[in-house]
Amino acid sequence: MREAAFIQRNKPRWEEFEKVVSNPSVASPDRLAELFIQVTDDLSFSRTQYPDSRTTQYLNALATQIHLEIYRNKREETSRFITFWRDELPLVFYEARRPMLYAFVIFVLTVLIGVVSTRYDETFVRLILGDDYVNMTLENIRNGNPTKVYASRDEANMFFMIAWNNIMVSFRIFITGIFFSFGTGGLLAYNGVMVGTFMTFMYNESQFSEAFPVIMLHGTIELTSIILSAAAGFTMGNSLLFPGTYSRFESFRLGAKKGLKMVVGLVPFFIIAAAIESIITRYASMHWGLKLLIILISAALMVYYFIIYPSQLTHGRIQTDRVSKDT
Repeated sequence: MREAAFIQRNKPRWEEFEKVVSNPSVASPDRLAELFIQVTDDLSFSRTQYPDSRTTQYLNALATQIHLEIYRNKREETSRFITFWRDELPLVFYEARRPMLYAFVIFVLTVLIGVVSTRYDETFVRLILGDDYVNMTLENIRNGNPTKVYASRDEANMFFMIAWNNIMVSFRIFITGIFFSFGTGGLLAYNGVMVGTFMTFMYNESQFSEAFPVIMLHGTIELTSIILSAAAGFTMGNSLLFPGTYSRFESFRLGAKKGLKMVVGLVPFFIIAAAIESIITRYASMHWGLKLLIILISAALMVYYFIIYPSQLTHGRIQTDRVSKDT
């Protein structure tokens, strides 16, 4: 079947699905489940016949939205708090996997810009990091402790200061997505350039091998959370840019709701990163094996919870719903 004919045949039904998703109270849980099965059937056909088309992307987003409504309304013996972290938040991140990819690519590219600029322009580091910070770091290097800044305050004050600052940064990155995603992209790019600049500054001062593992003790979770905050901003901003068949207001409402869930869900991870930075990072002289262990555990946590688990959860439930349909 040609794609145009496929769209023409099923468009009225998809529009009905959109109305139900935007106002789920009008449909019973059984009706939502029925709609979900129908959409996944259409999605399977579209993936087979038109794998790279916008129709397939649209149906995938629609199926994910219906899936969220089904499991949001499903009666659970466990508390709402548990279902949010176990089901709802991972499913939202699965739906936002494209914005996550965009945010990751932008961050990597801007880190490289910071690396190249700092490597070939001696004045660039002071432009980005500021004279005070650069002079302080150079003094620490001369004193034999390049990462002394992480032990400059007591643990409690440092923890609250870092946690609050990073959470505010993440919310600013998210909120500026309202400017059609460009605000989010700009702040993410600035953070990426800062990271690339600082790392190259340490390399130029022959301190990279010592500084990098110390920074990544907390940076693994912190930087990943910054990227995911940008994905939340892109989710909101793209809902304004690409409303699809929704009205622009309705698309923005749904996108803002998803993005807000994402950025709120990142708060505990920023708190974990702040705890590591204020309590553990100050011990720069610890054995390299312990540093590596903390970095690997942090990386595994972020990759599993935000990438692997959401995919397993979504595909597992789609398979369960199809089995239930067959039986």
